[in-house]
Amino acid sequence: MTRAQNSAERPWHACTWLVWAIAATASLQIAPSPLYVALVIAIATLVVSVYGLDSPYARAYPLLVGLAMVFAALRVALTALTTHGGPHVLFTLPSLTLPNWLGGFTVGSSIEGPIIAQAAYEGFVIVGVVAVFAAFNAVVSHYELVQSLPRAFHELGLVVAVGVAFVPTTITAIHDVREADRARTGGRVVRRGRLVRQIVPVLETGLERAITLAESMDSRGFARGGSTPRESGAAWCGAAGLLGLAGAFVALVAGESTVALVLVCTGFAAVVLAMVVASTGSTRVRYRPRRLTRADVALMAAVCAAPIALTVLSIAGDASLVWVASPLRWPALHVLPVIALGALVAPLVRRPVLARTVGTVTSTSARQQEVAA
Repeated sequence: MTRAQNSAERPWHACTWLVWAIAATASLQIAPSPLYVALVIAIATLVVSVYGLDSPYARAYPLLVGLAMVFAALRVALTALTTHGGPHVLFTLPSLTLPNWLGGFTVGSSIEGPIIAQAAYEGFVIVGVVAVFAAFNAVVSHYELVQSLPRAFHELGLVVAVGVAFVPTTITAIHDVREADRARTGGRVVRRGRLVRQIVPVLETGLERAITLAESMDSRGFARGGSTPRESGAAWCGAAGLLGLAGAFVALVAGESTVALVLVCTGFAAVVLAMVVASTGSTRVRYRPRRLTRADVALMAAVCAAPIALTVLSIAGDASLVWVASPLRWPALHVLPVIALGALVAPLVRRPVLARTVGTVTSTSARQQEVAA
């Protein structure tokens, strides 16, 4: 794939999408009202529908959001069964008090409406965060993202990129196995032994893909070379920085703010020094890395305006940003937060129309060559 084709298929840089995801997540934390969370989820869904381009990562988006909703519902159920004392009781269940060595709390008993509403509200925020990063995973170029990392984090970024590909590749394998099973049975639904016929090929395909990837990475010498003195020094600096940050947390718990500030500054400086030393000591060459353009920088500034504006509104005392379940009422919706969240739609000013044009021209020329042959 040429650079022009890559730019046509993905008009925004991977770092630009990362800033968009961070800005959307920060907006969810500043304005966790259910209506604003639903708006952010709608924006994320719109972004996936425009930039997903029928990729396995885009097809994994509804599955990840669905899993987040399942976990949110499970959280609501556990909270409702274990939290009591509210004034508005919906109904009463048989109760069971656990022994002290298991916590000593009561499971069951009264089920209160405000507690269910508050748990659902907090779980919906988690669904919004998962939707944002599922959308980010669907539209970003993982190759560009690994290339944009500092050289000290290349191996870690590569491992993370392989890990996030687990869900979409599994979905693709399940789809292929179902199509093959349907073709084998002539389109008839044969329920007997269907679970075994579908699970075994999926596991076999995943194992084969893992072995192939491991052999490919081993043939390229991934993590085979020994550490250099510069890398060892960077590792010790990183360990010292992490110890400093952990000590700062302990100092904050103990109420020593001055000591905590000194440890935070020292730990952060040590981590930055470790990253710089490890990056300068790396001999890895980046092949034709994609550079940030002015449009990418402008988009970063535009999406960062959303959390900044919401922070200003929060300081100004906008009561619609946060919803309280007691007393139970419908969440408020104000115009200014909606306008602020509208900045997250800024990536839609560029659409990957050229990618389809390039793909059509390429496929047409390929067919012409086949006909000529």
